[in-house]
Amino acid sequence: MAFPPLTHAAITVSDLAASTRWYTALFGSGPVLDEDEQSGAFHHTVFALDGGMLFGLHAHTEPSPGGTFDERRAGLDHIAFGVDRDELERWSGKLDELGIEHSDIKHAGYGSGISFRDPDNIALEFYAPPAGA
Repeated sequence: MAFPPLTHAAITVSDLAASTRWYTALFGSGPVLDEDEQSGAFHHTVFALDGGMLFGLHAHTEPSPGGTFDERRAGLDHIAFGVDRDELERWSGKLDELGIEHSDIKHAGYGSGISFRDPDNIALEFYAPPAGA
């Protein structure tokens, strides 16, 4: 039996309105869903990305105390969006246009990528597999 693909990712944010604006600019389109979850425990705003992937922002009614995201804690390390190597240069320019700080394109044996962070410091990446992969 083949292992199933990812269908969605959801992250918890501290300021839903600010994060919705930020991700709308990054994705180039608005959310397809923006509602309170049935249990009332959180509100979710969901974006539909190419390839059928959904990306959700959650704002919990009873948030846990703490600071901004830190990938060194147990839990999420980062989320990577798949691109090809040619697209990395274009995404670098798009991030510059949006005023989003980012790394240079880093090349390694396992692929190439650009790292950046959202308003809650959540680590994001544009990732291209190595040539020929």
